[in-house]
Amino acid sequence: MAPLIRIKELEAGRIKKKNPKKAGVLALFYPNKTRSTNLLLILRKKYNGVHSNQIGFPGGKLEKEDLNIMHTALRETHEEVGVSPNQVSIIKSLSEVYIPPSNFEVQPFIGLYENPKPFILQESEVESIVEVPLVDFMDDRKIFTQKLSTSYAKNIDVPAFKLKGYVVWGATAMMLSEIKELLKQVL
Repeated sequence: MAPLIRIKELEAGRIKKKNPKKAGVLALFYPNKTRSTNLLLILRKKYNGVHSNQIGFPGGKLEKEDLNIMHTALRETHEEVGVSPNQVSIIKSLSEVYIPPSNFEVQPFIGLYENPKPFILQESEVESIVEVPLVDFMDDRKIFTQKLSTSYAKNIDVPAFKLKGYVVWGATAMMLSEIKELLKQVL
């Protein structure tokens, strides 16, 4: 799900990690009111930065007080959407994703939230909750290519997901692609 320009830069060795900041995010699966499975995404607030107004997973930057990167993902999820860490079962870690524009190395985790309570948004960072039904996420027709201007290129073809009316691309799309492939193996 990486844009072709990014793949070529990686293959040519032009993208080098520059002492990246560490972050942890959580792909949270939970039952909705009808007991169907949803995946939680968030729409970030508009701000003056690289990831402004983008769809992503709850999560954020590793802080000194965090025990490890999984603790970071759980702490940030609690801060951003109100899910208590002791109510999440971590199932698996995924491949780390390096994000050159913001110089973050992100460790995603898959978690289950079996008895969900209403989400509580962190008003300063989260614009809205995006609840994606698993059946929609697994639909291959939700994957497409769109021309976008990004922080590193203008008017390029970017592979993306169309979920709940939002275009989900970049690092989040890469993580979603890995999750989808894992789920295909077990569903």
